Parts: sequence; C-alpha cells; structure tokens
Amino acid sequence: MYGDTDVMRRRAAQLRDQGVDLRAMADRLVAQTEAAGWTGRAADALAERIRDRAALLRELASHHDDAADSLESHLLEVDQLKDAIAGAERHADHLLAEGRVPGGFTAPPPGHHDWLTVELPRAELPGAELPGAELPGP
Repeated sequence: MYGDTDVMRRRAAQLRDQGVDLRAMADRLVAQTEAAGWTGRAADALAERIRDRAALLRELASHHDDAADSLESHLLEVDQLKDAIAGAERHADHLLAEGRVPGGFTAPPPGHHDWLTVELPRAELPGAELPGAELPGP
C-alpha cells in the first residue's frame, strides 16, 4: 500500500549515481575542450559554450541530489508510519488474545493507515512489554 521502500532506496541511490555521472561528464567536456589545443576566437567561443553547458550539467546533478535527499526523507517517514501501523496491529492482536478489546471494535485491514487512529487500551502495568505499547496515544 505504501510502496516498497527498498525499491525506493535503490532509486534514490540511482539518482545519486546519475548526479555523479553528470558531474563527471561536465568535467570531461571541459577537459576535452581545453586539451584540444585549438586557439582563436572560435576556440574561445566553443570553450565558453562548453563551460556554460558544464555548469548546467552540474546544476542538473545538484537537482538529482536534491531529489534523492527528498526521496530518502520521505522513506524515513514511510518506514516510521509502517512501523507504527505494525505496532498498532500487534497491540490489537495482543489485546484480542487476552479478550481486552472494547466491544464493537472492528480492525482495519492489515497495513491500512486507519491503524494510526485506532483507539485501544494501553498496557496496564508500567513498563509492561506489550507489542505496540510504545505508540503515542491519539
């Protein structure tokens, strides 16, 4: 439902790799132009144009890095929500097994974001090792 975060992590890594490749391409273009040994007005114009294009490639590489950063930040939030959902499900399962679920309780589908708003009793003993008990209250 929330996507495969491993796949998204690989995509973030690909974006970073593409940024590295774009910077390397920019460096190669500039180096090849400088190494040509060509002189004169046309050579100067070409060198300027290549430097401009290299700057654009570096800017594009920076955008790839920004996209990877944003994706990784999003992934952290998705993982936290998935963990909270799983914790709420474990907590409900534990309460169901003990017969302590309030009457009329209907569990959301497994993995559904509605688990984040389910109101269930908390552990009665301080420090009790209850799966999902670490979840903040609604």
